[in-house]
Amino acid sequence: MKERANIQLTSYDDIFGGAAKEETAKVPDGDVVVQLPLTELHAFEGHPFKVKDDEDMAKTVESIQEFGVLQPAIVRLDGDGYEILSGHRRHHACEIAGLETIPCIVRDLDDDAATILMVDSNLQREEILPSERAWAYKMKLDAMKHQGERGDLTCGQVDHKLDGKKSRDILAEQVGESAKQIQRYIRLTNLCPELMDMVDNKQIGFNPAVELSFLNPTQQKDLLEAIEYSQSIPSLSQAQRIKALAIENRITQEGMNIILSEEKKQDVDRVTLKNDVLKKYFPKSFTPRQMEDTIIKLLEQWQKKQQRNKDMCL
Repeated sequence: MKERANIQLTSYDDIFGGAAKEETAKVPDGDVVVQLPLTELHAFEGHPFKVKDDEDMAKTVESIQEFGVLQPAIVRLDGDGYEILSGHRRHHACEIAGLETIPCIVRDLDDDAATILMVDSNLQREEILPSERAWAYKMKLDAMKHQGERGDLTCGQVDHKLDGKKSRDILAEQVGESAKQIQRYIRLTNLCPELMDMVDNKQIGFNPAVELSFLNPTQQKDLLEAIEYSQSIPSLSQAQRIKALAIENRITQEGMNIILSEEKKQDVDRVTLKNDVLKKYFPKSFTPRQMEDTIIKLLEQWQKKQQRNKDMCL
């Protein structure tokens, strides 16, 4: 076995040499790394973080093909094989790269501890969608509350109860958010999948989405139809009005249609030119930024010409 210092600098495939499941190595923190077949691993139940075949995934696949998997996944044994706690993207990248095994650290954890580890590991990502953050906060907070209610834990495990702090305050400190913001994110989990996707795609803003999360499933379905009818997305003020009426059960789809069809304040002085229209007047190689810069220059020239004509008339 190589020295521990070398493990950080080389691929685990180099350590194992295409090793079988039984071959292990120690990593710096004392955990044992074992090569496990990809077919024996499956996603964590209710895992909120999406694994996409995007540009970042392509880079991960390329890195694995060149250097191997440098950071082992963390898993736990269950009845169907091994459940992935950290390493869902690496597991998928290995499948794309054509590998048969992946280096893993196997942990013996109960459901609550496993949930907390899964969330903490994935919250380290650079880009996290609102839906991912919302469900992650909810899952971890539920696990923390459950841990605090158990009587078989040591004092160290339930210090937040002894300190008089609520679980959401502990979570807020850990993730660098306010307790109120944690609650606002968790409210998003009440949105139907279609509305949640619109939040992830930045069609609906975070603040309006929080307001709309108070609508019941039937009202949310009506809202989707109102959005389709009006071809408009609720602003914050519109979402607040819809929420107020919904809570009093005084909102209908027709009412939503009327509210969403109103001219929004920010649209009163806005002129929108579709990309397809603009492209007819510019070379195909022009980017949207180049088209915008050109239009601004032309408008400035037109403005100067208008001013000269006005001066001549005087």
